[in-house]
Amino acid sequence: MNAIENISNFENKTVVITGASSGVGLATAEAFAKAGCNLVLVARGAEALDIAVKRCEVLGAKAIAVPTDVSDYVQVQQLISHALAFRGKIDYWINNAGVMASGKFEEIPIEVSHQVVKTNLFGYLNCAHALLPVFKQQGHGVLVNNVSIGGYMPAPYSAVYSATKFGIKGMMECLQGELSAEEHIHICNLYPQIQRSTGNMHSAKYSGLDFKVPPFAADPKDTAAQLLQLAIDPQKDKFPDFSSWALKTMHSIFPKLLVNTASAGMRMMMKLKQGQPTAGNVLQPSGNPHRIYGETIWPVPSKTTKMAMGIGVLVGVVLLMTSSRRG
Repeated sequence: MNAIENISNFENKTVVITGASSGVGLATAEAFAKAGCNLVLVARGAEALDIAVKRCEVLGAKAIAVPTDVSDYVQVQQLISHALAFRGKIDYWINNAGVMASGKFEEIPIEVSHQVVKTNLFGYLNCAHALLPVFKQQGHGVLVNNVSIGGYMPAPYSAVYSATKFGIKGMMECLQGELSAEEHIHICNLYPQIQRSTGNMHSAKYSGLDFKVPPFAADPKDTAAQLLQLAIDPQKDKFPDFSSWALKTMHSIFPKLLVNTASAGMRMMMKLKQGQPTAGNVLQPSGNPHRIYGETIWPVPSKTTKMAMGIGVLVGVVLLMTSSRRG
């Protein structure tokens, strides 16, 4: 059965989406709403969630908001209860809630770093731990994790964020093995690159930088479409576009070159000191804007241009490494 045939089966199915108030999460909520799912939308901020619910209702979906801090296991258990009371079952769960703090490791307040771990790693852990017994009792279910390319390669000057993404990848790969005998229960991991979403605007910054999203960043709606596709046609691991696959491949071949070059670039930019330190949305719910797209440095290039840029970067790195080895 192909994806188009499968999507018709989304009617009367229920999906829980964490981090649904903005960015990729909001785009994902709209994608599942268009597919005909019943929606349980989750984030810490009640006001932003109410806006998201209204957007999905306009698309014809039935949706509820359940304000939840996924780093708190008790709140996650209560979320499960609300979701089951809503439609009686949970067919799909999208782990998407996440926060980020950038800057020199020792200059990021320890309480901020601790909360990044709690939200990102413990959040995915809490949701999976509370959800899997439900899936087993039902005999079916799909858990889709928006992991990020950060699960394969570190983000420069974002050590704790990178640690959480590596941790999520390892934890979910282990759970895939545990559930390998369950024919109708699936755990799927998506590894997208940086997003043209509000995530960067909301993140904690201790780097002195107040930079906007680079224009080559991925479209959050494209990423949302890939999360929907994994629910339709589950697979263990997926790279949503050429850029994310290329970054992963380059890091596997030239790890030191890629990490050191990116870190050197960040050090140069950090000397500009354009922005004031901020904890962003790490310790409190995301503020405005509650929308899908963030601000970019320059106008967004076409998909063809971005593909050409990606190929050019890949070829350039290969030539550079070949030249250095010969030297």
